Amino acid sequence: MPEPCTADAPTDSSTYREYILGVRIVEQTTGDRTRYRFKAPDHEGIEFDDPEMATLYADVYFDVNGFQEAETGKRGVPPTIIQAGRDTLVAYFLTQDSVDVHWAASFYGEKPEKIERYVSRVRKRSEKIREGAKEQNHA
Repeated sequence: MPEPCTADAPTDSSTYREYILGVRIVEQTTGDRTRYRFKAPDHEGIEFDDPEMATLYADVYFDVNGFQEAETGKRGVPPTIIQAGRDTLVAYFLTQDSVDVHWAASFYGEKPEKIERYVSRVRKRSEKIREGAKEQNHA
């Protein structure tokens, strides 16, 4: 599972990507290690080694209108994610350590291309949700 945010002070920090409603991904470099921290109001935050996984996590977050992982346990999945459907659940799984497209394809008995289509759907829905919120002046 990606690591929760740590209290260690980074040597360099900048906004990697900024979304609506106070959601953002912060790039933090400590020494020679760069991490990408997802931050949102009322979310404990989570860090990733890969910026692509951090942005996918943000897309899942918007796809389900936010969620909180606190108290779900190390291997638990927030109920909101489970209820959202297979494509959202697959995208969420892909943000977890040691899970890649091939693992997800094997787990679901699908081809990797179908897993990639699931992810594409989540990303597109997430973008539409953010665009709709901007249009309603919720940015």
